[in-house]
Formats: sequence, C-alpha cells, structure tokens
Amino acid sequence: MITVFGSINMDLIATTGRLPKPGETVAGNSFATAAGGKGANQALAARRAGRYVHMAGAVGKDGFAADALALLDDAGTDLSLVKHVDGPTGTALILVGGDGENMIAVVPGANGLVTATDAETAVGKMSEGDILMLQLEVPVDAVERALSAARAKGVTSILNLAPLIADAPRLGRLADIVIANETEFERLAGQDGMDAEAREAALHRLHQETGQTLIVTLGGDGVIAIRDGVISKAQGLKIEPVDTVGAGDTFCGYFAASLDDGLDFPTALRRAAVAGSLACLKAGAQPSIPSSKDVADRI
Repeated sequence: MITVFGSINMDLIATTGRLPKPGETVAGNSFATAAGGKGANQALAARRAGRYVHMAGAVGKDGFAADALALLDDAGTDLSLVKHVDGPTGTALILVGGDGENMIAVVPGANGLVTATDAETAVGKMSEGDILMLQLEVPVDAVERALSAARAKGVTSILNLAPLIADAPRLGRLADIVIANETEFERLAGQDGMDAEAREAALHRLHQETGQTLIVTLGGDGVIAIRDGVISKAQGLKIEPVDTVGAGDTFCGYFAASLDDGLDFPTALRRAAVAGSLACLKAGAQPSIPSSKDVADRI
C-alpha cells in the first residue's frame, strides 16, 4: 500500500505565447482550473499506475475543496485521511508559455494547517513494507515527523525534494529514497553548476555517506540514480511538450507504484520516466497523468 502525505491544491492555469519578464504584462490565450498539489498529483499518478493509495492532507471549507478531490475520488483513492479545515483550499497560480515551460506561485491555504499529529495518524495506519511518499508543500515539522515515524515502523519513505525550501537538504537525509531534479540535487549535494561527470561523482559520494537511494530527474535527458552502489539510467520519450506541469509528480507516483508492484529498480525508473514524458502532452497537472495502459503501450 502507498500513502501519500502532502499537499492538495486547485490549479488556476493561464496559457500565454511566452512567459512574462519581471514587471511585464503579456496577453493570455486561455484559462482553466484543474486539481493539483504535489501530494495529490503523486497520489493520483500512483493510483492510475494501478496501486492502492491513501491520500493524507487537508482541504479548506470553500468552493475549491470538492473539485480539488474529484479526480482522486473518481480514481478510487482512499480519502479518509484528508481533513477539512476552516479557510481556503491551497491554490497554485500557473502561467504556461508557448514552449511548454511554466511559472508557478503556490498559496498554501489548508496545506499550511497539516500537522505533526496528522503525520503520526497517517503513518500509524501503515504496515512494515508499505511505502510513504512525501513532498515539501506542507509544514516542515509534519514532514519530519512523518519521516521519523516511518523509519521507526519499517515503512519505506520516498521524499521528493520539491519545492526547494531551506530545510530540504536536512530533511533529505531522513528518507530512504530521495527524488530531486537537477537544481534540487545540487542543493542537496552542496555543489552548484554540476555537469554530468560531477553529478555522478556527487551521487556516489552522497550514497556512500547515507546509504540512501538517490534519484535525479533530468527533464528531456531522462533520469540517473544510485541504489546499492550501482548507477542506473533511464530515458523517457522524445516528445514536443505541451505543458510540463505535473511531469515530475507523475514520475514520482509511477516510481512508487512500480516499487510497490514489485518491479526491479531499473524497470521502475524506465516506467516512471515514460509516464513523466506522457504527462507533458496534455495541459494541467492531474488531467495529464497517463493511465497504466498508456504507459505500457508506449514502453
């Protein structure tokens, strides 16, 4: 079983011909709303990958709450650990440029009211060998408590170091598996401007220090990882991206689901990389997450 402990948002998405520069206004082409939040996105990806998933987090008592949970509910995600609190549901304000790149501002809302007690409750319902997935869009003390409780209970923890907050390097040391993009990994390693050779050396160094499984997503260049002293690499698909929002979350959810399904590590990386590529072909975070059949067909 997979439990995702993290954020639940509504995404407010505007598309533009290009992203604005600071202080600049550009004309938009379209506007849409879509369920999002890194936690909810990863939970839905794991569910669409075919695994049983609990979502743990919080939504507000507002007009966005039901819509923020709708796709998770429709997919059969267990929402019994989602609490409803006074105030607004978390929101993300997203601009998507003509090349598929994006700019995002996140307003925590109810996500900021997720507590360490909620973390203990969520992990308390898990069993040894289950998988706990976390990100950094809920309060640091709640994430830290969840990681500590998971380790004490024999639950495998996967921490996605996003968004890149000041506590990310410290929290990263508490997880069994860490997933980071290039920038996040540089912060974790304490080394800026890595080329491919430096990145691989840093993976070996950190792995020797911590024994953790470390995964670095590289966008169109695929993914590189280290586990049990062995470097693995995987490629996604060659695509023309429509919208990269949610691609990293799709990777994370599919990777967790693949491990939960008993796939070997290189196969899990490849499956997750292909799923992340497919998520770039549609607009929106959750609507773009592919089904398990879509991923299998492309592989």
